Amino acid sequence: MIRTAILGASGFVGAELLRLAAAHSAIWPARLFGDSHAGASLPAVHPHLALAYPDLVVERYASEALQDIDLVFAALPHGHSQAIAADILDRGIPFVDLGADFRLDDAASYERWYNEPHATPDLLGRFAYGIPEINRDAIRDAKAVAAAGCYPTAAILALKPLLGLIDPGTITVDAASGVTGAGRAAKEETAFCTVDGNFAAYGLLSHRHTAEMEMALGGSILFTPHLAPMTRGILATCYAKALGPCDPLAALAEAYAGEPFAHVSERSPQTKWVLGSNAAHLTARYDARTGRVVAIAAIDNLVKGAAGQMIQCANLMLGLDEDAGLAKVGVYP
Repeated sequence: MIRTAILGASGFVGAELLRLAAAHSAIWPARLFGDSHAGASLPAVHPHLALAYPDLVVERYASEALQDIDLVFAALPHGHSQAIAADILDRGIPFVDLGADFRLDDAASYERWYNEPHATPDLLGRFAYGIPEINRDAIRDAKAVAAAGCYPTAAILALKPLLGLIDPGTITVDAASGVTGAGRAAKEETAFCTVDGNFAAYGLLSHRHTAEMEMALGGSILFTPHLAPMTRGILATCYAKALGPCDPLAALAEAYAGEPFAHVSERSPQTKWVLGSNAAHLTARYDARTGRVVAIAAIDNLVKGAAGQMIQCANLMLGLDEDAGLAKVGVYP
């Protein structure tokens, strides 16, 4: 049994890690950390997990608590992992981080998009970028992985196989996310009365996930995120100028043939198809009239966009079955 510590266990992603771990044959959550709920029983923080983990308690983080831990998951706000990463890496514990701290490949890009210097730039090169479908070998060989952001996961999966068919300098990504993408903390912009019956764009020209997309796709990308009145899910609709007549749907199908969590079809994906699963549903078209390509991806932002991808990466790092603990089918309706 792989004794696992979850940092940020009291948040939405922490809860999803615990839900998925309950179905995993090898990963056991041995220590849970969440300063805002330290001292509370897990069933008090996440009642839906009570039957799976009746006796677990959320603790305040202390590095000495990692002494007998075999794997660390961190689902913390950006900036927090920089303070603890060196200690975890020095202990030789496999580490999967969901924060933005180690996703980018240089400190200058981090400072540009996050408006603060990186505290541990020397550690950036020790983290593999965590989208298994495009970086599987590096993840398998890594001791530390920075799991990709939710929006970049959807956009990169939709567009990466199309490089060579499109001009990467003409990419536009419009993506809508469920409210859980904003985290569990109470905020006016994610309150029920704000979100219900509403649809809003935000982060115009400056959303931080743009940096990951540009790093992975090698282009200058215009990204506009939207908040949709749903609990979870992401639908990313991506556009680019084609280099010539092409068949982008065939390119996606070829790239993801045999992938356990990628489904390519002619049908336009819907977020409900992937609810609660680690799947990505994708499609693409070439428009001869405008000379452009449209590619669409649907994922669950808490699973393939967060906790599920973290577990998928950990499975690779630990030599386990890649799909262990992860559902390929969504909950519908």
